[in-house]
Amino acid sequence: MAHILIADDDELIAELASQTLIDAGHACGWVTSGEAAWNLLSTRRPDILLLDQDMPGMSGISLLRKLRGSERFYDLPVIMFTAMSGEDDEAQAIYAGAQDFVRKPYDPQVLTARVHRVLSRRLGRPQHVDLQTHLARSSGTYQDVVPAPRRVI
Repeated sequence: MAHILIADDDELIAELASQTLIDAGHACGWVTSGEAAWNLLSTRRPDILLLDQDMPGMSGISLLRKLRGSERFYDLPVIMFTAMSGEDDEAQAIYAGAQDFVRKPYDPQVLTARVHRVLSRRLGRPQHVDLQTHLARSSGTYQDVVPAPRRVI
C-alpha cells in the first residue's frame, strides 16, 4: 500500500482518481491547488504525487520544478495527470522531472498500472535521504558518524 497525493483543481476528477487508487489498495487523498499540495507536503511526504499540469495559481509544472529544486523532495515520484494533449506538454513534464504522464480522461486500469510501475521502480531503493547526504554518498565523500561508546563510571 502506497500513500498517494493528487493535486488537481477539478474536484470531480481528483475524487474519482482517488477512489480508483483506494480500490487498488492505496491510501489516497487530494487537494485542489499547487499551493495546497506544497503546504501538505511539509507535514506528510507521500510515496507518489499525481499532479495536474494546468492549475490556477501555482501550475503543476511550477510545483514540479519547485520539488526538484528542494532538498526534501528532489526524489519524490511524480506522475503528471492532465487533460493537456500536446506532445510538447508531455516532453515538458518529463524534462521537468516527472516519472510518467497520464492523460485525462483516464482509463482506471491505465492509471493504476502507471502508479504501480512508478512505485515498482523504487522497490529496493533506500528510503529518502536529504540531498546533501545523497550527493556526498554519490561522490564518495560521505562518512557515517558513529557515536563513541559511553563510559560508565
